[in-house]
Amino acid sequence: MSRAVPINVKVVASESLYKRDVFRQPDPFAVITVDGSQTKTTKTAKKTLNPYWNETFTFQALEDSILVIQVFDQKKFKKKDQGFLGVVNVRIGDVIDLSLPNSEETITRDLKKSNENLAVSGKIIVVISHNSNGNSTASSGSRTAPSGPPNSLSNGNSATSASTNTNSGLMATTPAHAPQNNRQLSSFEDQYGRLPPGWERRTDNFGRTYYVDHNSRTTTWQRPTLEQSEYERGQERQNTTEAERRQHRGRTLPGEGPQSPMLTHSGNSSTNGGITVNSTAGNASLSPAAAVSMAATGGTTSGLGELPSGWEQRFTNEGRPYFVDHNTRTTTWVDPRRQQYIRTFGPNTTIQQQPVSQLGPLPSGWEMRLTNTARVYFVDHNTKTTTWDDPRLPSSLDQNVPQYKRDFRRKVIYFRSQPALRILPGQCHIKVRRDHIFEDSYQEIMRQTPEDLKKRLMIKFDGEEGLDYGGVSREFFFLLSHDMFNPFYCLFEYSSHDNYTLQINPHSGINPEHLNYFKFIGRVVGLGVFHRRFLDAFFIGALYKMMLRKKVILQDMEGVDAEFYRSLKWICDNDITDVLDLTFTAEDDRFGEIVEVDLKPDGRDIEVTEENKHEYVELISDWKIVKRVEEQFKAFMDGFNELIPQELVNVFDERELELLIGGLAEIDVEDWKKHTDYRGYQESDQVIQWFWQCIKEWDSEQKARLLQFTTGTSRIPVNGFKDLQGSDGPRRFTIEKAGEPNQLPKSHTCFNRVDLPPYSNYESLKQKLTLAVEETVGFGQE
Repeated sequence: MSRAVPINVKVVASESLYKRDVFRQPDPFAVITVDGSQTKTTKTAKKTLNPYWNETFTFQALEDSILVIQVFDQKKFKKKDQGFLGVVNVRIGDVIDLSLPNSEETITRDLKKSNENLAVSGKIIVVISHNSNGNSTASSGSRTAPSGPPNSLSNGNSATSASTNTNSGLMATTPAHAPQNNRQLSSFEDQYGRLPPGWERRTDNFGRTYYVDHNSRTTTWQRPTLEQSEYERGQERQNTTEAERRQHRGRTLPGEGPQSPMLTHSGNSSTNGGITVNSTAGNASLSPAAAVSMAATGGTTSGLGELPSGWEQRFTNEGRPYFVDHNTRTTTWVDPRRQQYIRTFGPNTTIQQQPVSQLGPLPSGWEMRLTNTARVYFVDHNTKTTTWDDPRLPSSLDQNVPQYKRDFRRKVIYFRSQPALRILPGQCHIKVRRDHIFEDSYQEIMRQTPEDLKKRLMIKFDGEEGLDYGGVSREFFFLLSHDMFNPFYCLFEYSSHDNYTLQINPHSGINPEHLNYFKFIGRVVGLGVFHRRFLDAFFIGALYKMMLRKKVILQDMEGVDAEFYRSLKWICDNDITDVLDLTFTAEDDRFGEIVEVDLKPDGRDIEVTEENKHEYVELISDWKIVKRVEEQFKAFMDGFNELIPQELVNVFDERELELLIGGLAEIDVEDWKKHTDYRGYQESDQVIQWFWQCIKEWDSEQKARLLQFTTGTSRIPVNGFKDLQGSDGPRRFTIEKAGEPNQLPKSHTCFNRVDLPPYSNYESLKQKLTLAVEETVGFGQE
């Protein structure tokens, strides 16, 4: 085409721009040039890495015309580098066809470096259109970004339009602009090939890749393929949910085997008041009477005779036998026919059955008692604790473990033996609809008194029949925790460290009812702890410290904002005289509006100096972690403490509190080992062999503590260690050769890395690793 024609260029927005100043956001504007002679400039967006301009400009262009869009920081525009933030070059003919009467295309391009080779990041979104009638108007652009697990589109500038659910008062973000129905959706291409029509690849503020489906106005972490159908995507989502459920049901606390077996109804089918009996022959629905009759008549183990009346033997998926007492609707690992015997380990690790009477008297201050199901337990009046373990026998769990202080298992026993945590007489009925579980649970739980909630839980899903022997309530907490912690509701958000640990959203006030919801969530967390049910949610470490009323420190910033943490640590470690221009203030991004907050009275007039810099670091850490969410956290704890007294929670440390709320996930050491990288070591090195040998010998609690020590959380991604996240996106677990043999291992939770010194023998490695993981809080962490 030889004649220039008018085109419209709409510069919609930019995303994830490079932040050159640690403590200040840029003021970005864009300069648009066609063929080097036609130049336009957008307005300046203030203090943001995600500017939203949405401005349209008209140019004369040919097919071979080159459109150049440069982004600058207005604050630094007159300096040497002009505050350069990136550039894109586009040939007009590669985007739209000027020979057609009408042509329009939305493009998203990565910003590129200039000749100065300055660091650049982010994207720019542009709509280029041509109308031969001369009335061309670029259609509204749509900026989208995932607000957590991708399930809706929201305005990337945070100033989302909000619709209110009048039944629950919940705020849900909706896209500011929907694609036009009469417009043909374009097909985008990334480095892995062409995406299906209407799909687009993007990156969020944390550098995580996600995909936008403009057809259904949804987002997903999974990359779609051209041949992938909606059915297949639905199957993927269903499979992911099933994987999450399997992982959730594998969770337990140390010494809590009897909670693992479940007598439950089928989650999605009606059983007409019956219960599902799991056996090697398959599943069969029986009435309670038939189940009890069956259990009372069948001998299960040769030589032991029949089970007592109302008892039944079953097997877990791993083949481990457990026993159901239909009389009390409880389960236990202990065979009721062997209550009078205790297992002991002989010198050759052979199991011997020995009657209790042959073990001699109990130690001074100890007493033997029976539960209401005739299970033996022991009371230590010296420490006012209880345990299943006979003190006259060696306990592998207690070997080389200091009495009580570090023993999480004994803390849990003590915690649950307190009168304040005993289930009250009566029943607490909660009826919810599966597809409205958040709203229904809010109404049901908030209408009841704390005393009502301490009665035996009876959960019922609307339209489903089944007896709650524990399985229904387990599924209830699993589903509810997925819903109420969904960042879609603006109550919680994912940490900058990964996409599976949560923190309170400081801007939850967009929902006027948010404090009521935080009290509700606190109640749910307390309800789970009280009734020994686990939530499928893990918080940042600082939140557990806040629950224990511990002071947050600079180290806690790492799990909230790793880049900010490194900057503050640099301030602490270096002389800042004439280097930084700071005052005792902080910038708060409130949905696109940057507000300056004083960290102390008249803070904006007080300069940060070498002498007062530690006070500044302490104040800004406290503001960023605690002060911004003070109201929300107080409401959360008000709800939590209605069921769990504060003085009882304080027996635990922050790591143990995470396990108490979320349970221990089943950690697959082989999967862990398979997805581990090495620096300075090779997998065949002796020290690495000793490392994995040590982990395999550890119990579940110690494995979880190691995971917490090295990654910041005991949470494992749904798909295992291959999806482990660091502060900068996917990051595999890494063991690096560093340190001296007399030093303890050091962790770098931002990078899922442990520095492992070259120990000379296995015992030294085991002793140092155990000490680092169990005895220290923040020891040697960076």
